[in-house]
Amino acid sequence: MCGAIKGGPSLEGVDVANQAVIQGVVTRDGEPVGNAYVRLLDRTGEFTAEVPTSATGQFRFFAADGDWTLRTLAPRAESVDRSVKAAKGVVAEVAVAV
Repeated sequence: MCGAIKGGPSLEGVDVANQAVIQGVVTRDGEPVGNAYVRLLDRTGEFTAEVPTSATGQFRFFAADGDWTLRTLAPRAESVDRSVKAAKGVVAEVAVAV
């Protein structure tokens, strides 16, 4: 069994009804990738935020409604871009394999 946890971090204590949440997990060969960085870029490609992945490869952003790009930067891997739509009251789960 791999060590990756399905989806992003626990939503316990997060008021999802009033937040637009983008979260997920970064993996390589089915295993979580800690110490990677996930960037949040707006619809024009401008940098908005960046978070490191946890030891279990997880990340989370609270974003405004709209279209975003996640850019994942991990050691010994090409950067990976994923498009995602954020909406208040919705948790956008994104799995990124590097």
